[in-house]
Amino acid sequence: MADNHNRKQFILNAFVMNTPGLLSAGLWKHPSNKTDQYKKLSFWTDLAQLLDRAGFHAMFIADTLGPYDVYKGPGNVVPALASGAQFPVNDPLYLVPAMAAVTKNLIFGVTASVTYEKPYSLARRLSTADHLSDGRLAWNIVTSYLDSAARNHGLKEQIPHDERYTIAHEYMEVLYKLWEGSFRDDAVVNDRERGVYIDSDGVRPINHQGKYFEVPGPHFCEPSPQRTPFLFQAGVSEAGNAFGGKHGEAIFVGGQAPEGVRATVDNIKKVAMDEGRDSNHIKVIVGINVIVAATDEEAQAKREEYVKYVDEEGAGGSTESNRTV
Repeated sequence: MADNHNRKQFILNAFVMNTPGLLSAGLWKHPSNKTDQYKKLSFWTDLAQLLDRAGFHAMFIADTLGPYDVYKGPGNVVPALASGAQFPVNDPLYLVPAMAAVTKNLIFGVTASVTYEKPYSLARRLSTADHLSDGRLAWNIVTSYLDSAARNHGLKEQIPHDERYTIAHEYMEVLYKLWEGSFRDDAVVNDRERGVYIDSDGVRPINHQGKYFEVPGPHFCEPSPQRTPFLFQAGVSEAGNAFGGKHGEAIFVGGQAPEGVRATVDNIKKVAMDEGRDSNHIKVIVGINVIVAATDEEAQAKREEYVKYVDEEGAGGSTESNRTV
């Protein structure tokens, strides 16, 4: 009999995005599809309740900050527009409090970019969501990669890849200081008789002065249930693996061949050990597409039906943008 103590827990994580078309461009046209209802809050609360009842651990909400415009471009958004391929995309963070209010256990992993978000304001937004979700917030840390995002955020060209991760390391240093070092555990006294809400001796500035950021602090939110939210990371480059090994608590890996996944995981765990972390504490989540049916034949038939709705123009936009990273 297998030793139950050595078994790893199977993590169920739903991969979604606040858009009509995530990975399968054109599938929103299928008669049974409901992702075109993404603008309705009930779509998200119903989905969250379904996942919670089914025992899923988390809902991972992807995001992007610019359109796919490389295919038949540059600057051509027509394929993405027509196919609904990650266009339009609404902000994911606003969904969390509503979904948390109707669920008990589901964790909400929200994507936010350290390249285009200021650390002080993002720390506040994530702390707020952690409060309103009773500590069920996770943050998927990304550095962003689309040239369209860079242009639309005021840059003439993308910050070089490895420098984005250098910035990200300092960014995390700022956030750790705000979340973990700004308030003592006993700083919030909420003493009505004395008329004191926060003991000023329990709050201190962080006075961060670095190469990329100067943030005096203190944090503008009182400590949330987790202080620092659970940290997801999904970078697959050498710099991304180094970042994930240092900061990530769960690593999202695309559905490659097992050998490729193993190499990525081994690299991340090596970095974690070099950083003095227990590599066994890092969870690995592999992305797969699942088609559910009673038999394999029925599942294959479903797949053939779904393929009929594929929009090759829309798929070309996203794959070309990813190929040029």
